[in-house]
Amino acid sequence: MKQQVLIENGQLVVPDHPIIPFIEGDGVGKEIWGAARQIFDKAIAKAYQGKRSIEWHEVLAGEKSFNLNGSWLPDETMNTFKQYLVGIKGPLTTPVGGGIRSLNVALRQELDLYVCLRPVRWFKGVESPVKYPEKVSMTIFRENTEDIYAGIEWQQGTPEAEKFYQFISQQMGVKKVRFPNTSSFGVKPVSIEGSERLIRSAIEYALQHKLPSVTLVHKGNIMKFTEGGFKQWGYALAECEFADSVFTMNQYAKLQKEQGNEVAKQALQAAKLTGKLIIKDVICDAFLQNTLLKPEDYSVVATLNLNGDYVSDQLAAMVGGIGIAPGANINYMTGHAIFEATHGTAPDIAGKNQANPSSLLLSGVMMFDYLGWYEVGQLITGAMEKLFQNGKATVDLARFMKDGEELTTSQFTQAVIDNL
Repeated sequence: MKQQVLIENGQLVVPDHPIIPFIEGDGVGKEIWGAARQIFDKAIAKAYQGKRSIEWHEVLAGEKSFNLNGSWLPDETMNTFKQYLVGIKGPLTTPVGGGIRSLNVALRQELDLYVCLRPVRWFKGVESPVKYPEKVSMTIFRENTEDIYAGIEWQQGTPEAEKFYQFISQQMGVKKVRFPNTSSFGVKPVSIEGSERLIRSAIEYALQHKLPSVTLVHKGNIMKFTEGGFKQWGYALAECEFADSVFTMNQYAKLQKEQGNEVAKQALQAAKLTGKLIIKDVICDAFLQNTLLKPEDYSVVATLNLNGDYVSDQLAAMVGGIGIAPGANINYMTGHAIFEATHGTAPDIAGKNQANPSSLLLSGVMMFDYLGWYEVGQLITGAMEKLFQNGKATVDLARFMKDGEELTTSQFTQAVIDNL
């Protein structure tokens, strides 16, 4: 009997035959979803010999939905994700003009998927623009519901923009707007609760996977109360809730100030020797530079929404491109999670049998890990590794490989299946 995924006492309860809703996606979405679904089903069958399977349930969003029923994101789709907790999706078109600012953002906001989880790793055989891509192994926890993605803006020249400026200038004493008559305005909310739940998830992940550090990436040197607050609240949370398991660079700085450099260094060394998780922070622009110069210094990264957008895309480029970068949007408290291809719809190659399904495949691997079906993900990543090491890939990757063999989408799909 097919069943749905549930959450009980903070833990997912996953039946052997769950219903998983999916959005096919726009542009290349149809091709990469078709490829991924074949591979998922074959890997599940191989891993569990018929004892487990997934009933895929299509829901509509994007251009396909708009063309069929006039709605970019029907209520039925949102309600289905709410009911079944875990889903997966291809890339979606952002509507032009009025209405929904972004379908992806709408899904994240409505389901309160506060973690955008982006693991980044290199596959041997994939060409990279950096010298040592094997040193890049990080998991990004990007806050997903606040910051500028909350979408609080007023357009230049509107009565709302004028009213906002009058308020901040006359009642709040703001004198720093250089060209008030031609300025648009945006508000950036960053809360204690939003920051804490994101950082808590990052710390719990690092502890669970026995990783060495969590780095809080921020721009608190300029935005003292939003990004600076993120840093301060993160350190406070770590020292309060995880006191026995972590050592923070905030504690290091206090020891340094009160007892000197040597005592602080000894405390840090002792923490590392006893396996404590190190919590540190870095300004975002310095972090982007450091990831190129010394990526091995970072393992788990917790950051705000806009920073996370920049950071995750740069790191993806360092290991070969966004075409092999997976992603997930998760609420660890309710259990809701949507796994997704992180690239766009690529309409220029749609229908040409050229699209790379790797991002969606690896997002599926994340989904199976989330469900506790680890064997499925291991089969899929193992097969992909074999292909890449042998120089076989879709055109976007193969063209950069030495003696790379370009495979069509369907050829790549079959090759992955053959190597499971």
